[in-house]
Amino acid sequence: MSQIIPETTRGVAINLQPINATAVTKSDSTVLPPSTVYVGGAGDVAVTTVAGDVVTFSAMAAGTILPVLVTKVMSTNTTATLLVNMY
Repeated sequence: MSQIIPETTRGVAINLQPINATAVTKSDSTVLPPSTVYVGGAGDVAVTTVAGDVVTFSAMAAGTILPVLVTKVMSTNTTATLLVNMY
């Protein structure tokens, strides 16, 4: 079950613990539940944020978590591997 982020919390730091996790299949079209992403294998990670912005996090180290909620992990421009979405 995914957590719903109310529109009023956009731009405000909130502390939610993920309750589920699944492997990410990189896709330019697949929409994920609002998630944080764990990077298991180093590289670039291109995402669409919950606000709708497309951004690439460059040179992410293995073992890090992206510091933003995302709805897509793009296949284009993503070179990192072993990605897990946590929601």
